[in-house]
Amino acid sequence: MLQHWPRLIRKPLLILLSYVRLFGEQGDALSQTNNLANDWPVFRGNPQLTGVSNAALPQNLEPLWIFQTGEGFESSAAISGGIVYVTSLDSNLYALDLSSGKLKWKYRATETKSSPAVSKGIVYFGDAAGVFHAVDANTGKRQWTFKTDGEIISSANFASDRLLFGSYDHHLYCLAASNGALLWKVETDGYVHATPTIINENVAVAGCDGYFRIIRLRDGVEIKKLEAGAYVAASAAALGNRAYVGTFGNNVLCLDWFSGKPVWLYDPPQRDFPFYSSAAVTDKIVVVGGRDKMLHALDPQTGKALWTFATKAKIDSSPVIAGARVFFGATSGEIYALDLSSGKVVWQFETGSAIVASPSVANGKLIIGTLDGTLYCFGGK
Repeated sequence: MLQHWPRLIRKPLLILLSYVRLFGEQGDALSQTNNLANDWPVFRGNPQLTGVSNAALPQNLEPLWIFQTGEGFESSAAISGGIVYVTSLDSNLYALDLSSGKLKWKYRATETKSSPAVSKGIVYFGDAAGVFHAVDANTGKRQWTFKTDGEIISSANFASDRLLFGSYDHHLYCLAASNGALLWKVETDGYVHATPTIINENVAVAGCDGYFRIIRLRDGVEIKKLEAGAYVAASAAALGNRAYVGTFGNNVLCLDWFSGKPVWLYDPPQRDFPFYSSAAVTDKIVVVGGRDKMLHALDPQTGKALWTFATKAKIDSSPVIAGARVFFGATSGEIYALDLSSGKVVWQFETGSAIVASPSVANGKLIIGTLDGTLYCFGGK
């Protein structure tokens, strides 16, 4: 109890403790930043699904390795602890060494489009049979499963010891991450295709019923229900009080989830095509792919177009922002890197197969799969 210590000792000790606390906080922040750069644990990279990586990618990306499966990839990889976890349409979850691409183990489920997510040494994903799986990240051994009544394409997201995902049985689920016990579920009026977004003490999910719901994490109580105006397959990206999501009504919405009011709506002129791709968001730019064969860059405050980039085919791949570039794939088979400020191509790679999966970026590498069953790892040699 410092108040009972002599003043000459107490004052220097308080100064010392303040420095310890300061450097401890800086160390924690540095550790978190390093984790964000080294890992990509969930779909879109973080619980707010912003699609932004802190990893520094080489200026000239080259293929470092490929991994071939019997069927294609529609899901995006999770990267954690130097291991790549990815699900394939061939019904397997694969664990690969990030440096070499060598197989560590595989786990059999059924056809899977759900992107895996990793937390505290467990890999989580759902499958076409409606089974949600928890698998040991080191061994590939099943920890537990949870059965829903519909296909699971939604990926898992995490809030402390809880995990959340949607099912085609019209429900959003909240389970205990440790054992899969059901904590609560919320019924919607349509498929829950999208990955839920964690916003403060709430979870937000856009549904195929045309609504954007804000649900309290602790008990599953719906506290807001906002109209999206159309079917929504994309996952919402949240930054501050705003959420950004594209719809099958051929537009991109910005919603103030706190007030429950729309902020702006982007309707591309003379192009009535849906947005399946999930947006990547910073405080300066919103980037989203469209089935109009365009990548759209928008002002996050106003929704006005900053630039657009035309490809040869539709863009279902969700873009990822890393540094001053944005990366994405197109169904014509190209992987692009564009300059974030101008929208000009700075790198391009032709795979020869359609791409609907989204890139994952961590530890100086970019991972993306194609519909012919090839998983690519790009980096610097």
